[in-house]
Amino acid sequence: MVASSSVGLALLLLCAPAFAAQLECRVASVTRGDTLTCLTVDNRQELIRLRGIDSPGRKEPFAERARQHLADLAHGKSATVHWTYRDHHGRIIGAVWVEPVDCPGCGHTLDVSRAQLASGMARWAQRYASQQPVEERYAYEFEESEARARRAGLWR
Repeated sequence: MVASSSVGLALLLLCAPAFAAQLECRVASVTRGDTLTCLTVDNRQELIRLRGIDSPGRKEPFAERARQHLADLAHGKSATVHWTYRDHHGRIIGAVWVEPVDCPGCGHTLDVSRAQLASGMARWAQRYASQQPVEERYAYEFEESEARARRAGLWR
């Protein structure tokens, strides 16, 4: 019985998403449709690059709309960031969760990256799919394909 429990636990740990850290913060600014700055409880600023998505660059079509959409979702809100590493620029690469506007009291249940994909304000960054937990990868791929089918945002 103990051996099967140990094997089950080992399998669960191998299949679970690898979140090395969780950061609680307040979204202080949004610089792009996939990048924001958080202020931590100890007053540190952290630059967050949203894992798994790519929004238009500053001079590309929809860049400002994507930035504004992310700002509408997250600016000024408390957030939970699930992350595993920093990139070569020192940015945290992670998933940012906030409380949805239409559900006060629900807690941090809205993945802003997924919302950006669903609205057509970002593309799923398929080249980085191996860095995403499997469930997140499938959800992001689905949201992009649905936005494409609806011809939303970038897909018009």
